[in-house]
Amino acid sequence: MNQYDIIIIGAGPGGLTAGIYAGRQGTKNLILDRDLAGGLGREVPEMENYPGFDKISGLELIDKMKEQATKNCDLHEMENVEEITKTDNEYRFSVKTNKDTYFSKTIILATGSSHRHLNVKGEEEFKGKGVSYCATCDGFFFADRDIVMVGGGNSALQEALYLNNLGANVTLIHRRNEFRAQKHLQEMIKKEGIKTILNATIEEIKGNMLVESVLLKDTETGKLTNLPTNGVFISVGYIPHTHLACQLGVKLDETGHIVIDKSQKTNIDHVYAIGDVCIGLKQWIVACGEGAVAATSAFEDIQN
Repeated sequence: MNQYDIIIIGAGPGGLTAGIYAGRQGTKNLILDRDLAGGLGREVPEMENYPGFDKISGLELIDKMKEQATKNCDLHEMENVEEITKTDNEYRFSVKTNKDTYFSKTIILATGSSHRHLNVKGEEEFKGKGVSYCATCDGFFFADRDIVMVGGGNSALQEALYLNNLGANVTLIHRRNEFRAQKHLQEMIKKEGIKTILNATIEEIKGNMLVESVLLKDTETGKLTNLPTNGVFISVGYIPHTHLACQLGVKLDETGHIVIDKSQKTNIDHVYAIGDVCIGLKQWIVACGEGAVAATSAFEDIQN
C-alpha cells in the first residue's frame, strides 16, 4: 500500500526543500509534481540575490536541489494530483493522481502559481508566435530583434536584462509611473540603456502570421499609439493554484492565496502550505524557508 508520513504536492523550490527536511527527520515522504521539478523556478534566467551564489540560473539551482531532495524522499515528476480526500484512519488523506492512489498522514501544498495574462486582443492568437511568458524558454529566438517586455516587478526587469544580454532590442513597458522592482534592478536597467515606457498599457497585439506591433494606451491621456515589435514578453504577476486546497476546504484570502500561520499550517488540521500559493513575499528563498518550516511542523504533529 502506498502509505507515507508526508506527501508534498509540487516540486518547486519550496516543495524540494520540504522534501529534504522531511527526509532528514526520518519520515517516509513523497513529492508529486504534474510537470518537471522546479515549476516557474526553471524559468528564472539569472539570480543575484540567492545566498551562496553571486549568480546562478533557476534551472541550475533546481538541478542541485532536486539531486539533494531525491536522496531524502521519493520524487514523482509528470504525475498530476487529481483529487485529495479525507479518510477516517491513521493515513488521513487519500491522494489520487493520474497514475496511482497514495495515502498520507499529512499534506504539504506547494502547488505554486501560473503566469497572469494581459487578456487583450491578439494575446491568445499569437501565443508561441511572438507572445511569450518565459524569457529563458524563448529569448534565444529574438536576438537582434525588437521586443517589448511588459511588467514592473522583479521578474519583468530580470527578464528584460536577460533578453538584452541575448542581443534583443528591449523596450520595457509598465502601466504605472514607477517600477515595483528592487532598486538595484532598476539601476541595472538604466545602466544597460534599456528603453522604458511608463504609464502605458497594451490594448492589442497585432500581426499577420507573427507579432508585428502592439497598440499602446497612455494611462494618463488615453492616447493610442502603435509600436512595431517582433515579440511580446509578459510578466505581470501570477495566479495561485488553489484547486486542491479548495477541495480540502482550506481558507483563502481575498486575493485567492492560501492563509497560513507562522508554522505554515492552514485552517485544516495536518494540511500545510508553502510558496507562491500562499500569502506573503514571492521570493525563492522565502519558499525554501517555508518548506523547511512546514516539514518540521508536519513531523512534530505526526509525533503528537
